Amino acid sequence: MRYLGRRLMTAWESLGPRFMPFADLATPDLSLGRLVRLSLFQVSVGMTLVLLVGTLNRVMIVELGVPAAVVGVMIALPLVFAPFRARIGHRSDTHRCELGWRRVPFIWRGTLLQFGGFAIMPFALLVLAGKGQADTAPIWIGQSAAALAFLLVGAGTHIVQTAGLALATDLTPPDSHPKVVGMMYVMLLVGMMVSALIFGVLLADFSPGRLVQVVQGAAVACMMLNTIAMWKQETRRPPRGAAPPAPDPTFRESWARFCAGENAVRRLAIVGLGTMAFGMADILLEPFGGQVLNWEVAETTKLTALLALGGLLGFAFASRVLGQGGDPFRMACNGALIGLPAFALVILAAPTGLSIAFLLGNFLIGFAAAVFAHATLTATMNQAPRAQAGLALGAWGAVQATAAGIAMALGGILRDLVDAAVEITGSFGSLADAVGYIAVYGLEIVLLVITIAVTIPLVRRTDRRRSGAAAGPVYSSADRRDPVELTSARERPETG
Repeated sequence: MRYLGRRLMTAWESLGPRFMPFADLATPDLSLGRLVRLSLFQVSVGMTLVLLVGTLNRVMIVELGVPAAVVGVMIALPLVFAPFRARIGHRSDTHRCELGWRRVPFIWRGTLLQFGGFAIMPFALLVLAGKGQADTAPIWIGQSAAALAFLLVGAGTHIVQTAGLALATDLTPPDSHPKVVGMMYVMLLVGMMVSALIFGVLLADFSPGRLVQVVQGAAVACMMLNTIAMWKQETRRPPRGAAPPAPDPTFRESWARFCAGENAVRRLAIVGLGTMAFGMADILLEPFGGQVLNWEVAETTKLTALLALGGLLGFAFASRVLGQGGDPFRMACNGALIGLPAFALVILAAPTGLSIAFLLGNFLIGFAAAVFAHATLTATMNQAPRAQAGLALGAWGAVQATAAGIAMALGGILRDLVDAAVEITGSFGSLADAVGYIAVYGLEIVLLVITIAVTIPLVRRTDRRRSGAAAGPVYSSADRRDPVELTSARERPETG
């Protein structure tokens, strides 16, 4: 009986590390609960993405009657701030504060920008669409107010995510950084799924007043989540001594050092091409369901949750394979390969009307995009120069977000141009409403093929290196980090 009791106790203790995701990241000085609380900033980012790219995208095009080209430009505006993510990461790497913080001030500033943008956004959209008492307002007022709202939300989101991810890497040992990044992006997808379902329920009976309530409620939720996430997280290291600190490298010097890394430019090119290939679908999936398949708002909003579910499984799959020593470039190539049949299924749903094909394609798009994103981010982090966690994350995020913004804008414009040409010619019959969408999805397939072609040389180079080298793995995050610059979880930090 005692032997059986010991076996049962051992099995019970092993359930946590085996079945609780990322349980092995916890240390005596950094509990799993603290990591989960920190990851709440990713939940707010996921909620923002769903609201902008999913719910408001559908509402503006279908319910408010805003042209898709205008919607595409508006949704792309938050990404105008994306190229500055690398500079934000560098500033947070070198920021000096009398309270000893580096990342927290940036997270707080980003949160304030998010809140301000969401506060004015619903009223700006109603003026833009000319609804209610706003139908007599000049069109430039609605366009200017909506553009300002989207810019504020976008700037805040980029600042919060860049500084938050950098803080997460600071708080954990270097060898755990890839797992931490995976955990943060899993929480991003969880936030997307939960918020998509909530927005779908709240907007089931759409009205302008309900839209105002939902968007402003999201503003309050972002403020609360980000505040809880950063509360007593960062190590406080106030300046001590009268000697002035050594000068920090400039952004130009840090960027040159980062680009000098192996295949740095090609890696960023792969990120940009693949993100454009997957990003053009973001603005069109819900309108496709509404216009081509005649689905309601609540039904199309759930598509975002399905996309996030596919992404969650994709991140879990990529984390498991890469955690066992898998090649991130091969994983990125596999993600692009999975995207090819995914977009083909979405195209198939237009002439056949098969909802199952559209749903399966939507799920596979989320899965493939997550696999691709996780792989490229892991490759970037593994080859980042020492003491440049913020810059590395910022560079990856800058290229990804900029490419996504360009892709969404091009997707909306291309759909409108094709639809206008179809309307003039009067061709395609019952498929007239779907031709614009099909053209965009076809272009995404072409971009995926180009992405695969650019990635294959890195896959072959890695295979040759692994087959010819007997010592150690190809990538090592530990030997590329300066332990003095990063806060080790083995130290007992003074938090504030």
